[in-house]
Amino acid sequence: MISNKQLFLLNNAQTSTSPNLLEIDYAEGIYLYDRDKKPYVDLVSGFAVSNVGHRHPKVVEAIKAQLDKYMHLTVYGEYVQTPMVLFAQKLVSVLPGNLNNVYFVNSGAEATEGALKLAKRYTGRSGIISCYHSYHGSTHGALSVMGNETYKQAYRPLLPDVQFIHFNEEKDLEFITEDTACVILETIQGEAGIRVPSQDYMIRLRERCSQMGALLILDEIQAAFGRSGKLFAFENFRIEPDILLLAKALGGGMPMGAFIANKEVMGVLKENPILGHITTFGGHPVSCSAGLASLEVILEEELLKTVAAKSELFRTLLVHPLIREVRGMGLMLGIQLDSFQQVESLSRLCRERGVVIDWFLHCETAMRIAPPLIISEEEIRKVCTIILKALDEI
Repeated sequence: MISNKQLFLLNNAQTSTSPNLLEIDYAEGIYLYDRDKKPYVDLVSGFAVSNVGHRHPKVVEAIKAQLDKYMHLTVYGEYVQTPMVLFAQKLVSVLPGNLNNVYFVNSGAEATEGALKLAKRYTGRSGIISCYHSYHGSTHGALSVMGNETYKQAYRPLLPDVQFIHFNEEKDLEFITEDTACVILETIQGEAGIRVPSQDYMIRLRERCSQMGALLILDEIQAAFGRSGKLFAFENFRIEPDILLLAKALGGGMPMGAFIANKEVMGVLKENPILGHITTFGGHPVSCSAGLASLEVILEEELLKTVAAKSELFRTLLVHPLIREVRGMGLMLGIQLDSFQQVESLSRLCRERGVVIDWFLHCETAMRIAPPLIISEEEIRKVCTIILKALDEI
């Protein structure tokens, strides 16, 4: 009899020649369980998705309640659907007043695409500035602003008028001019191996964009919803974006993305032409119900209060001759090693011992630490012991 793994390799499109092939039967809290019921601590949260853990009871309850009412009804923006209305209202209530209009989509890449269109349409300009080593998704527009030529060269030509600057280098801000429609930047660079900018840099970036009339797009697809210790990572830097990108943890485990701007800015998508941006499944009622429940869990259970202490515990415990640096903010950390061979071995040894970690797209010499915010200090001590013992064996 052919196995699920064989069928997976036979019928499902593959993204690499060496998939993980871990077969999960169910998940709950910070744990994944394989078909033999072996538990694995998910130290990457499904890549910054499961901030409140897998299958949080309140999220599951919200999903089931919405399933009893309706699922997809029509394309985004036509019907008044209560889950979408309530979730947008809640998001706006926890964001600065300038960010008061939410466009729901299905993924982070779609949020990027919508934001780039919005910036060009609103400013009437075509120039886009992004950063080296950035990641904003893999669709054509998002790929155009990815700062890694290795992943782009096979798909050119891409969007024109895209220029790259160095992240966290103030001298490069001079490239933002009156021809620039937008600057798109990860508040904390994720796939570059977790790079945190200085507050001075972020303030100067905001000032330069305002001076030149360019919109500042902050990509918080990975960094939002408590991962940095604040609900939104830009709160750490005393600035506000013109457009905010959200996804991953936004949906509480359901597929969802959003780009958020001021109502005046977003309004240009309504006419000249009508339907300037459109999506069939954006704002799906089940995803909105899950996302709203997840956000309420983060706020009501005060998960933000423990992030800094948990981050510091990881830093305190992860000391080893092979670890060159532990960098990041909150529960968005990168463990810097010397080589991809070390990273690959560490990932394999940890997985064998029931801990799932992974590396970064643009920094294959570092390991990702991004557990659900609900991880306990006892669990942190346990996984760090496993990581350190694995490092001893490399």
